[in-house]
Amino acid sequence: MNRLLLNSFTTLDQALRQLDTNGNGFLPVVDENEKLIGIITDGDVRKALLRNELTLNQIINSNPITAKVSEPRVRIMQTLRELKRRHMPVVDEHGRYAGVVILDDFSERSNTHPVVVMAGGLGTRLGELTQHTPKPMLPIHGKPILLHIVETIRSFGFRTFIFCLNYKAHVIQSFFGDGSKFGVSIQYIFEPHRMGTAGALGLIDRSLLTDGFMVTNGDILTSLNYEDFFDFHLKGGALGTMCVKRQAFQLPYANVVVDDSGNMISLEEKPSIFFNVNAGIYAFRPGILDLVLPNVFLDMPSLLVNIQRTGDVVKTFCIDDYWIDIGQPQDYSKISS
Repeated sequence: MNRLLLNSFTTLDQALRQLDTNGNGFLPVVDENEKLIGIITDGDVRKALLRNELTLNQIINSNPITAKVSEPRVRIMQTLRELKRRHMPVVDEHGRYAGVVILDDFSERSNTHPVVVMAGGLGTRLGELTQHTPKPMLPIHGKPILLHIVETIRSFGFRTFIFCLNYKAHVIQSFFGDGSKFGVSIQYIFEPHRMGTAGALGLIDRSLLTDGFMVTNGDILTSLNYEDFFDFHLKGGALGTMCVKRQAFQLPYANVVVDDSGNMISLEEKPSIFFNVNAGIYAFRPGILDLVLPNVFLDMPSLLVNIQRTGDVVKTFCIDDYWIDIGQPQDYSKISS
């Protein structure tokens, strides 16, 4: 999206042209360090014209409501609905512009492809937090994690969900029911025993998965555009597509590169190593079910490897958005505070 760089040479005409180019009625205004100064919307321009205020500084809203880049998309959208606004700029921890969430009219969007949610885990790494509550039902800002997931995915038009449950299944089923009160349809698969992160796929009636479908873990919060991801999967033609998140790990020591004779070639002080982690979100073609036996334990990494063994490929879709796996107490504490 075009940004308006505000300096002594910036004109009102430039702002209006960029606002028109963006095509969504929103223009972020930044300084030379990409720090958000304010925003301009179509509404701001109309109000300024009615007041006969025709200077750039009079049109810029220099005190917009913003969201943090770590804030779940569904929570931002909920705030927009409550405020009856369409745009909310997103900033990082330094106040730099990081994007915008736009509240489109999702009521007409519909996607018939089902979404399978793996929500049967014990959540043992969270200790006492999950002693009486299944991990997907732990509250984040007053709502269960699983409801945040459903609302986010629903906002991209997906309305059909299949919950795979085991640990304290009744808690989840009692809360969600058939899903109608949340604007979706939910069916349930009950694992008779612990079946891993993929084994429950073998229990699903194949007639429900006659086309492509998505799978997500029940403890993932992300601002991923699920529609873009699923379109990528369908166009790619692979049996399976996996979301990956690029992460960095900084070595606490210097990395010394030596040759075969033990001579130093180079030295890099505390370098960062980049790697892709499995983000716990997938899309599959129905043929994947041929690789899943009913009532047999199977984890998702093994299933993905089995795809490769058939000669097919597993494509990857890199998530540049906010993403967190709520697997450790510190992860939950960070997102729930």
